[in-house]
Amino acid sequence: MSMTTLIPAPTAARDKTRTDTMRAAVVTTAGEPLVVADVPIPTPGRHQALVKVLASGVCHTDLHAARGDWPVAPKGDLIPGHEGYGEVIALGEGVTTLEVGQKVGNAWLWSACGTCEYCRTGWETLCPEQQNGGYSVDGSFGEYMLVDERFAARIPDGADPIEVAPILCAGVTVYKGLKMTGVRPGEWVTISGIGGLGHIAVQYARAMGMRVAAVDVDDAKLELARAHGAEVTVNASQQDPGEAIQAATGGTHGVLVTAVHPKAFDQALQVVRRGATIVFNGLPPGTFDADIFDIVLRAITIRGSIVGSRQDMVEALDFYARGQIHPTVSVESLDDINDIFERMERGKIDGRIVMTY
Repeated sequence: MSMTTLIPAPTAARDKTRTDTMRAAVVTTAGEPLVVADVPIPTPGRHQALVKVLASGVCHTDLHAARGDWPVAPKGDLIPGHEGYGEVIALGEGVTTLEVGQKVGNAWLWSACGTCEYCRTGWETLCPEQQNGGYSVDGSFGEYMLVDERFAARIPDGADPIEVAPILCAGVTVYKGLKMTGVRPGEWVTISGIGGLGHIAVQYARAMGMRVAAVDVDDAKLELARAHGAEVTVNASQQDPGEAIQAATGGTHGVLVTAVHPKAFDQALQVVRRGATIVFNGLPPGTFDADIFDIVLRAITIRGSIVGSRQDMVEALDFYARGQIHPTVSVESLDDINDIFERMERGKIDGRIVMTY
């Protein structure tokens, strides 16, 4: 099936060494399998660069986008993906900070207005005018993608193109979430959900000097958490996380919930000590129960954290460049995307899957 009728063909002159089409995975109907087809290569506009994609991680948000799970609908005929790594091959008008041949990545925060109160105060992830990679603009599930030079991640020299891809979303997301817990070096943090985000969160927490308790319902994922430095692990299908973690740590000083099951959000209140901060990263549909009296009596803070700013990205990539973060990855191809989503939905993926082109 050709998708060229769905996206207008670009009119700009092209490099004669390549054609005007690329293979991409496209969401044509919410909830239906993605269609892998030939589509036009996009043309970079002002402040944009065209990137030849070498690898792209697959995030649970991509699955939500494909299913249309969230109240704000993604763009039509969407190409998902916001963990794309590649090489700049063409520059749009006004680009001054990127060069052809430079290695860059896209991200969930694809762009923001730069002038609102949130952007001015370092909270560009809350900008009402932000554009999101692989959601409101096309992303990295194709052989080429566009990036905004002002927001594209600069990839450190020597980065492994497979390992670095998950840092662009999973890495920066959990890094920012851990910062928002306020947990100090030597204090305890619980990581709830040891999937694509959680296994990286364990590594960032250890690199930031925190002691880690990990919660999941899969023994293989808890083994992965231990391999990355978790001192306490709890299988929530076999033990009560609150009882186990309270007994082992006296209650953790913070919690980062990366899980996508509402029950994990309920359990977060059970594992913490007084004065703790709970941060939510995961985005399951629905609500969770919270005991107001308990929250007030114990002075518990509950916060949401959505990805990270450009500065958070710089810091998250620096941890990786210094060898302190090594995502557990497996390599697959674009043609596998629907099978990847099916396994992701069943919780059958260890670490992160990265597609190569």
